[in-house]
Amino acid sequence: MIRALVLGVGLLAASAALAQTRLGANIEGGLHWAVSAPQGASWSLVCRFPPATYYASAYDQKHWINRFERSGSGDSRGRLPLNVGYCHLAKIGGDGPVGIALVKDGEARADATSDATRRAAVGFS
Repeated sequence: MIRALVLGVGLLAASAALAQTRLGANIEGGLHWAVSAPQGASWSLVCRFPPATYYASAYDQKHWINRFERSGSGDSRGRLPLNVGYCHLAKIGGDGPVGIALVKDGEARADATSDATRRAAVGFS
């Protein structure tokens, strides 16, 4: 029984490792994201996506990533590592609304909030 359990856990770990996308050194080749805070409100962004590995350095050639976090105020933009994922944007303080947009293959999805207790959320699967 224990042998079957150990074998099952080993197969699960192996399948998870094979499911990871290898990105090389380019960790900004996926979805375009943009945060808008036209009146300078401060915000916190958390994006999740399937596990991927990338080349961080000669000593860390398979660095694992599945989460992206950033905070700031005003407008900001960038790219996620993969073409699938979702993001949550929270307003932390300041005046005015905050909004998040993700773009995949020319299709944009966006959400906004002016309430510090409600997060804006968008994603592509």
